[in-house]
Amino acid sequence: MTSTRPSSTLPEPGVAVSGLRRFDLPGGLPVWVIERSGPAILSAKLWIRGGSSADPAGERGVHQLLAGVLSRGCGPWSGEALADLVEGRGAGLRCEAAEDGLLVSLKCASADAPALLPLLLSLVQQPWLVPDQIDLERQLNLQTLQRQREDPFQVAHDGLRELLYGTGPYGHDPLGVEAELETLGREALLRQAGALGQAGAVLVLAGQAPADLEPLLLQGQGDGLWAVQAPARRPGPAGHSADRLTSASDETEQLVLMLGATTTALGEPQALALRLLHCHLGIGMSSRLFVALREEHGLAYDVGVHHPARLGAAPFVFHLSSSADRAGLATRELLNEWQRLLEQPLSAAELALAKAKFRGQEALGRQTCSQVADRHALVLGHGLPFDFADRSLAAAEALTAADLQAAARQLLARPCLSLCGPQQALVEAERAWSRHALVAEGDGLAR
Repeated sequence: MTSTRPSSTLPEPGVAVSGLRRFDLPGGLPVWVIERSGPAILSAKLWIRGGSSADPAGERGVHQLLAGVLSRGCGPWSGEALADLVEGRGAGLRCEAAEDGLLVSLKCASADAPALLPLLLSLVQQPWLVPDQIDLERQLNLQTLQRQREDPFQVAHDGLRELLYGTGPYGHDPLGVEAELETLGREALLRQAGALGQAGAVLVLAGQAPADLEPLLLQGQGDGLWAVQAPARRPGPAGHSADRLTSASDETEQLVLMLGATTTALGEPQALALRLLHCHLGIGMSSRLFVALREEHGLAYDVGVHHPARLGAAPFVFHLSSSADRAGLATRELLNEWQRLLEQPLSAAELALAKAKFRGQEALGRQTCSQVADRHALVLGHGLPFDFADRSLAAAEALTAADLQAAARQLLARPCLSLCGPQQALVEAERAWSRHALVAEGDGLAR
């Protein structure tokens, strides 16, 4: 599952197979083109390794700030001219930063691709980074961070992230930290813009693409080729959990609970078992958490599982919001469900349903050109093979309930809990936490 060698059915650089071709630009950027029939549209995803986990010390938020201003002027286009060029054709262009990468996305009609594709490399190689636009974007990010402090769900999420990652690379919101974000200026952004692609990048296009892609992508770049290579497979940031409980008082009528642990990276041997557990626990109204906590106990306003793909130690999180007057019961039942994963393997019916949901989620994620390009860019950006998703579908069928339980016992034995709600609810939830067997047994299982 972790091999990065391409399968024999996939093209080497400069070679095409039916519906798929690959080539490298002169500077080294790998380009994958997935031909799809249907509406004459094209989706392009430029995935650049980095993101908020690469924010330098004292500059947390710089990659998200950079992503926000890349589309505010580049090459020969001012911000206004760029907006007119894109929006005048009904196209979409956006840049965003996540924990592990920066993503530039373009979606347009195939007929407009020759006019718009040159923007992709211009954005990252020739950004204007105008000071007043930096100031505007910074203020927008600061306002978003301030609004998040008023959201109990976000407060609980931030608390859990601090428990799981401390001050490590995954320990802050991609938007940054207010005190550091306020000091970021053009010089900091220029440094990060100059380093884009040093850790690797990949471009994936899906839909109906022009035949002369290479000259279109290089148009306007002159002799300044972007020296970049495919992202390599290497370990990402690790987790860090010393304390296991945190709480924040908020005088609302609900209690938000986030119970989670750090696990492993996408593509690692046990990551697929966790994805099946995610399907079992949190996908659909038949999911275990929905049935047990909402249908059987009536505890949940909202319940689910969060397990994103990461280059490093990905979080695996149960989230639950319940009425404050049932704080103790909600905490106990949430902990019971986590403990059930460690002690009780899935039944044959539960495992079959989880695999069916996994297949369904994979199919649903491949409906549009944008989804197809996005998934392949993510996989290739993690240094995994192009056909990783197909390999995962095949490998999932061979997993047993014992495999899933072994992964849970190894990776989920020592969860952390973050709470946000009224003070009395916090007291009851903390009491239920301290008395639960999972808290005392966690260190033993981890050993």
